[in-house]
Amino acid sequence: MPRDIDYGNLMHTAMRGLIKSVLLDVAENGLPGAHHFFITFDTSHPGVELADWLSDRYPGEMTVVMQHWFDNLDVGDDGFAVTLNFGDAPEPLYIPYDAIKTFVDPSVEFGLRFENAEEDEEEGEVEALVPAAINTDHVQEDEATAARSDAEIVSLDSFRK
Repeated sequence: MPRDIDYGNLMHTAMRGLIKSVLLDVAENGLPGAHHFFITFDTSHPGVELADWLSDRYPGEMTVVMQHWFDNLDVGDDGFAVTLNFGDAPEPLYIPYDAIKTFVDPSVEFGLRFENAEEDEEEGEVEALVPAAINTDHVQEDEATAARSDAEIVSLDSFRK
């Protein structure tokens, strides 16, 4: 029985490793220059830890912004913990890397989008690099528009058999 190399899964593992490396650098040295992150994650994913009122408000997914105020960034092998400010109320979060759906740094037009197998089959493709802002009600409109204007999507379909 021939075995196949699961390039899609290997790519997702490598991209999550990139996020871990970036967060480790930020934990050690802070955010450089204008860099900031929009991180969308599945709030129902096993291992996600967040306040009940946040999971009630965002039952499927949530986008957080790491920019001006964040604290206690602790980057681990399987995920990261961070305290973010929600309307002057600091809240600790724990986000496993596998729960991340998108990771975007609009200051340099860089982004990653992760899709699960069911979404891949429905849409017929996996978008690996998506330098665009995430649809969220707390992202400023001008920033979202600017990040989206020069977006380049790289499809992994051309690498599949």
